[in-house]
Amino acid sequence: MRIAGRKVGDGRDGDRVIPVFNPHTEQRIGSVPKATLDEVREAFETAHAFQPKLTRAERAGILQKAAAIIRERLDDVAGLITAESGLCLKDSLYEAGRVSDVLLFGANEVLKDDGQIFSCDLTPHGKKRRVYTQRSPLLGVISAITPFNHPMNQVAHKVVPSVATNNRMVLKPSEKVPFSAIFFADILYQAGLPPEMLSVVTGDPREIADELLTNPRVDLITFTGGVAIGKYIASKAGYRRVVLELGGNDPIIVMEDADLEEASSLAIQGSYKNSGQRCTAVKRMLVHEAVAGRFTEMVVEKTKAWKHGDPLDKASDMGTVIDEHAAMLFESRVKEAVGQGARLLAGNQRRGALYAPTVIDNVRPEMTVVREETFGPVSPIIRFRDIDEAIRISNGTAYGLSSAVCTNRLDHITRFVNELHVGTVNVREVPGYRLELTPFGGIKDSGLGYKEGVQEAMKSFTNLKTYSLPWA
Repeated sequence: MRIAGRKVGDGRDGDRVIPVFNPHTEQRIGSVPKATLDEVREAFETAHAFQPKLTRAERAGILQKAAAIIRERLDDVAGLITAESGLCLKDSLYEAGRVSDVLLFGANEVLKDDGQIFSCDLTPHGKKRRVYTQRSPLLGVISAITPFNHPMNQVAHKVVPSVATNNRMVLKPSEKVPFSAIFFADILYQAGLPPEMLSVVTGDPREIADELLTNPRVDLITFTGGVAIGKYIASKAGYRRVVLELGGNDPIIVMEDADLEEASSLAIQGSYKNSGQRCTAVKRMLVHEAVAGRFTEMVVEKTKAWKHGDPLDKASDMGTVIDEHAAMLFESRVKEAVGQGARLLAGNQRRGALYAPTVIDNVRPEMTVVREETFGPVSPIIRFRDIDEAIRISNGTAYGLSSAVCTNRLDHITRFVNELHVGTVNVREVPGYRLELTPFGGIKDSGLGYKEGVQEAMKSFTNLKTYSLPWA
């Protein structure tokens, strides 16, 4: 791991290591240290003792240089992501490109003045003054915790806004995919980042999680991951700012006027890209009964053509899921749904962590496979009668992250935008579509309403200061 840039542990320290396995080959590809509480505390103390003084130009330069290094080493980055996560090379190369985008957007945002000016003589009660605002780094340290499903891009979305705002961060990546985070940190150090501004600690969450949440040096906790852990963090954080980006149960809603060729292509891409392991993946296909038959046929046809297998095969459209346990969960949920009356039309075949893209029809909203977040390549099809029922079904879960709607009717689009209880509505696009710059986040069990995306994260990672001056 890296404590202020210093390498700590070599992954061979007896029992104090966490092995990392390739989900496809099941071979051990390495190990990382299991941090002690003292090491975590050292990371926070070192970060807190350092006061960054980087100018905007210097911060932008570091992020631009890191982006260039990523672009020069796309194959290395993609190979590492594939090795520890099981994602196919197509998905890993796409993620590596997105990481470069995050860095470049961060560099650009640094160069924008983020203050405001208010004239005070706007009412008879005003004065000849002006009020100004400016954003300042947090007084304490940011504690960041990232999940397995985007091993480097999730890390970039925490680290880049921190660097851009002259903050200090201690990052704990998922113990399943730690090497991408460490590699990203090394690239930033190479690009000129003062090492005290970023530490990466690896370890067993059961041992170190509470320290990451309650250390007195922590000013803000930013977490991406599951709902249960997110709510635990909220309960432990106390008087600290918390940014939680949690799960999703995102629908694609296909109306009777939709272009079915387009809608079915979006549906399977949204379901199977990244092995279905996206909080914004299509997890429910809500289809108008007038077109459900033809739509279902097209989804099955395209699913069977979706090549899954060896993640290193450049022809593969999908690799493995994160581990065999996850694949077994998807398999069991589909079997449960079939036992309750759903029809299995494709897939639900498993070998280790390799799980086939799966389509089930005649799904009802109360079935576990769609009531809960099924975080894998499963396409459950739910039929509805009219837009009122579509909206009711869509809103009928604990989640509220994103959505996709396929229709050309402006009156329907307007209703979906206004009435779906989600953070994002994408028209004729997958639920997960966004730029790395734009606001992203959910409501209800999908998060606290704070947005990610480089621009919004930079706001969350700063304190707003207001001052005023006489102005004739």
